[in-house]
Parts: sequence; structure tokens; C-alpha cells
Amino acid sequence: MRRNLMFGLVALALCFSLAFLTGCAKKGALKDGAVVTQDQKAVSQAADDAAAREKAQREQAQREQALREQALREQALREQALREQALREQAQREQALRDAAMREAAGKEATEKAKKEAAAKIAAIIKELQIADIHFDYDKYNLKPEAQEILKNGTPAFLKYRDYRLVVEGHCDERGTHEYNLALGEKRATEAANYLSNLGIEKERIKTISYGKEMPLDKGHDEAAWEKNRRAHFVAFPPAK
Repeated sequence: MRRNLMFGLVALALCFSLAFLTGCAKKGALKDGAVVTQDQKAVSQAADDAAAREKAQREQAQREQALREQALREQALREQALREQALREQAQREQALRDAAMREAAGKEATEKAKKEAAAKIAAIIKELQIADIHFDYDKYNLKPEAQEILKNGTPAFLKYRDYRLVVEGHCDERGTHEYNLALGEKRATEAANYLSNLGIEKERIKTISYGKEMPLDKGHDEAAWEKNRRAHFVAFPPAK
């Protein structure tokens, strides 16, 4: 009986020892497993952090690259805009020069046209004012009837164009002295001028000059030539500017 009790106590002690040892082993195993898990988590977190930093760096680099590219595009656009503006301004300057040249050419053309028209108008008026030569008898300065008729016919144009002036030239044939013919030529010019003045042309518009025998119309030395050279010649002038 006592032996059996001793065996039972020993068996019970062995069971407790075994249980204790088993529990310690389990606790050690659990502790070791917890340590491994923490290390794995730390490694995993470090990897995740590194990946996150790398991703952030890549994204930052991409943003910076995008900003640089955008800045380059904007710079290119500004430079293109400046070039286009310069081209437009150059084109405007060239167009302005062409317009100025065209206006100048048009102005010159208009001026030349106006001058030609004015000259043509003056020439037409001068032609209208032209009085035919009148002739005198030998050594005379009185107006013959046909001479008076010529002067009457020539007067209306001078009354129409009152700004135009008239020079009456007195001429003689080659006979007689130089001084005598100058005096005779002046008498012939004055006689014609006075007659025209009496017809209504203002005296201040008429000038006289004598060429005597110095400007013969016909250089012959016979009566036919002398008859042509005994004359009064009329020259109309436009208004003085």
C-alpha cells in the first residue's frame, strides 16, 4: 500500500515536471516567434518606406521635368510671339514705306498733271489772245483800216482774260539809220498800244518795245520783204506769279 502511494507520488511529480517543461518550451517557442515577426515587420516597413521615398522622388523628378518642359514650351512660345511681332512690325514698316512711296509718286504725278494742265490752259489762252501782225506804210506809223480791224478783233480776248499782259513790238524795214528806225518802231508800237487802250484794255497791261530794223521777219532786200518787216507784233504773257 505504501509502495503504491510512493509510486503514485513519483508519477504525479513526473507529470508536473513534464507539464512544466512543456509549458516553458511552448513559451520559448512563442517568444522566438514573436521576435521573428517583429523583425519581419521592421524589414517590411523599411522596404515600404524606401519604395515610398523612391516613388516620391520619381514623382518629384517627373513634376520637375514637366515644369522644365512647360517652361521651355512657354519660352519657345514667347520667342515665337516675339519673332512674329517683329515680322509684323517689319511688314508694317515696309508697307508704310510702300504707301509713302505710292503717295509721293501719286503726288508727283498729280503735280505734273496739274502743271501740264495749267501749261496747256495757258497755252490755249495765249493762243486765244494772239493778235495778228499789223503792217504800216513806208516811213509811217498811223494805223490803216485793216490794222484797226485786226486790233478790234483781238481786243475781246484781253477783256475776257484781264490778268494777262501784252507787249507790242515795233519793227521797221532795213532802210534808214539804226536810230531813226528805233524811234519809228517805238511810234508804231505806241500807236497800236493806244488804240488797244481806247478799246478797253488797261494801259498798265500793255508794254511797248522797239526793235527798229534789227529783227526782220523777212531777210530779203526787196519791196515784198520790206512790206512784211514794217509791222507791229503782239506777244501775250500770263499773269505774273
